[in-house]
Amino acid sequence: MIGWIIAALIGALVFALLGFTGIARGFAAIAKILFYIFLVILAIVIIMNVVS
Repeated sequence: MIGWIIAALIGALVFALLGFTGIARGFAAIAKILFYIFLVILAIVIIMNVVS
């Protein structure tokens, strides 16, 4: 999951440097969504480890 986030961020940076701002915004939005999903999954795993 972290690899996907990093790949989306790198893609956003590359497209932003090349001037494709619309595509860069899309990649940044994907990275942001994946990051929040990762945080939720991480919180669930930590809570389950603490409870058990």
